[in-house]
Amino acid sequence: MTLSKKPVTGMKDILPEEMEIRDYVISVIKETYGAFGFTSIETPCVENIANLNCKAGGENEKLIFKILKRGDKLRLEDAETADELVDGGLRYDLTVPLVRYYSNHANELPSPFKALQMGNVWRADRPQRGRYRQFMQCDIDILGEPSNLAEIELILATTTTLGRLGFQNFQIRINDRQILKAMAAYSGFAEEDYDQVFIILDKMDKIGMDGVKAELLEAGYTEAQTEKYLELFRGMEEAENPISYITEILTDFLPEGIKESFQEIIDSVEAVKGDFFELVFDPTLVRGMSYYTGTIFEIAMPEFGGSCGGGGRYDKMVGKFTGNDVPACGFSIGFERIILLLLESGFQVPGKGRRTAYLLEKGLPAEMLNQVLGQAQKEREAGNQVLVVRMNKNKKFQKEQLTAQGYEEFREFYKNPLK
Repeated sequence: MTLSKKPVTGMKDILPEEMEIRDYVISVIKETYGAFGFTSIETPCVENIANLNCKAGGENEKLIFKILKRGDKLRLEDAETADELVDGGLRYDLTVPLVRYYSNHANELPSPFKALQMGNVWRADRPQRGRYRQFMQCDIDILGEPSNLAEIELILATTTTLGRLGFQNFQIRINDRQILKAMAAYSGFAEEDYDQVFIILDKMDKIGMDGVKAELLEAGYTEAQTEKYLELFRGMEEAENPISYITEILTDFLPEGIKESFQEIIDSVEAVKGDFFELVFDPTLVRGMSYYTGTIFEIAMPEFGGSCGGGGRYDKMVGKFTGNDVPACGFSIGFERIILLLLESGFQVPGKGRRTAYLLEKGLPAEMLNQVLGQAQKEREAGNQVLVVRMNKNKKFQKEQLTAQGYEEFREFYKNPLK
């Protein structure tokens, strides 16, 4: 039987051109986040299945690549359900592994702990543009910081990184889950219905306000509830200051200090940010993960036509592991989508020095070969990139290939120097 040379559906091979860009982006991310005090960590790609199914991952829990028990533990004849055969799974994000990691090592870590984690995750999703079943995620998180300094630092670190990668004119959309819940409560929705209401609200940018109204009514909510809810959004559209407008209406439903804290995040970021992105209050922003408890944010890039990352506060997750809640907040860059946009724009990795290819005729004497290798070493030490290769018969085609790889200069070495 002939073996398949194609990767599994939803996964891909990475060619050198893309790998070079990925390596560069990773270096910029690590350097920039490091300047903000984030330290790199690593967690295993396999997690306990109970952790992955802890009701924190939203729809992603339906997309887990599950791992069968091994050896004597795999008892097919005794299993009544498929879940009884599983004890692990490939991580679908980096947040659940981070929280487990922090819960296990909290006594060895500083407080607050600023973590940078990059690694592959896996989801049994439907592949599409910019979405794979195996993909790299890049997260920064701050654990142990209860104040909004965490949100401010995360937004500034993430936008600084995107700016260094050349991205302009993008938006950071920001909202707060507590405002979302207060709006639902004010409108008369029961707490157990919040998740369904928010799922419908999340479609606002696709189906519009009329579409949201139709779906809420179809889901069984009353005309009075639905109209009272949507009137809040209409009012914010017309208000000069939407945050003040909505928080004044929701005074009896919001915890004390939410308005001031949320406004301070916006004011602080606005005071120091550059002009290459916009910070926008978006009351329809929901974020899919059910573990978010407060501020949520998302990166919107016009050239991609969708989200290129996001995050928020998740103060209740550590408590699932330890019994004691720890304030936590994180922001994830959509690494694969960033790479896709850079590739499509023809991005070239900067600062690599001159690229020179040394073409060596076969049979070059050892003494001459050593001189050539020594010369190449000197150029590399000077910061240039030198490729030493044997000369092909079809030299023209070889140079065309090397030119496509970014080599700008060619030096040819023959065993007969008179050639």
